[in-house]
Amino acid sequence: MGNADLRQLAALEEVSFDDVAGSVVAVDAHNWLYRYLTTTVKWTSDEVYTTADGTEVANLVGVVQGLPKFFENDLTPVFVFDGAVTELKDDEVQSRREQREKYEAQLEEAREEGDSVAVARLDSRTQRLTDTIVETTRELLGLLDVPVVDAPAEGEAQAAVMARRGQVDYAGTEDYDALLFGAPLTLRQLTSKGDPELMDLDATLDDHGLTWEQFVDVAILCGTDFNEGISGVGPKTAVSLVSEHGDLWSVFEAEGYTVENADRIRQLFLDPAVVDEPEFDTSLTPDVDAAREYVTEQWEVDESEVARGFERIEDSLVQTGLDDWA
Repeated sequence: MGNADLRQLAALEEVSFDDVAGSVVAVDAHNWLYRYLTTTVKWTSDEVYTTADGTEVANLVGVVQGLPKFFENDLTPVFVFDGAVTELKDDEVQSRREQREKYEAQLEEAREEGDSVAVARLDSRTQRLTDTIVETTRELLGLLDVPVVDAPAEGEAQAAVMARRGQVDYAGTEDYDALLFGAPLTLRQLTSKGDPELMDLDATLDDHGLTWEQFVDVAILCGTDFNEGISGVGPKTAVSLVSEHGDLWSVFEAEGYTVENADRIRQLFLDPAVVDEPEFDTSLTPDVDAAREYVTEQWEVDESEVARGFERIEDSLVQTGLDDWA
């Protein structure tokens, strides 16, 4: 089910940071990082984040600029990193790869033509989370003592289950699939200016008179990252069909529809592979000086580009009471 479909059904409301202050958020790390990575590449000269040997670490700029939003609003992030990709997602991964390759060809053409506007736009669209980007992000988070959890599969699923089990207060992601993985409350727009958006699973289910299982059935009918949807079946139609017939299997029987691996896809959302009791410590003791040295000296990021971010991190230690970290 695409994000646009899920947004039509999701119960969303803007909340203030005061409403969620003091909370712990399990952040879908790849989702969060990719947004800052692409934004940095789009709006920042590559000279700022490219080392002498040509290694690009725009992620370090993004992390330093993005973390203050948590600290200044008294939110403790726990970054959850993806593990293995399920084989059922192979088609989705291949589709994204093909799209990226298309953008890369367009980027090369734009460079040859000297179209700087197109280069900036396409450069951001061709970004990928390389091993170096993931490893340096984790190292920087470690220096700032921000906790990290490694998911066996989908990071978003792990974050959702952590929220469902009360191990954290919220899941944090821009992806609406957190609803399908059962996150009771999800904070969105953590990478945007302004206040966050709260996505409420129980309110969503109440709005449509569905159970969580039925909501997953609705998504499968519309299409998910793991399957193509039924042609002509949008979110409203899917809700009507599941409400009328009771569950996915009854819809199949009544309407003659089929979805390959439907039982496995359903199980991926309702019982995903996760670490049952992830270990993380939220009593943070960041070493800001070591983090600054790591970014600007070891990885040669232009200090002027991250100075304000580190300043905001240091200021937030006092302003929100996080000076207890030290």
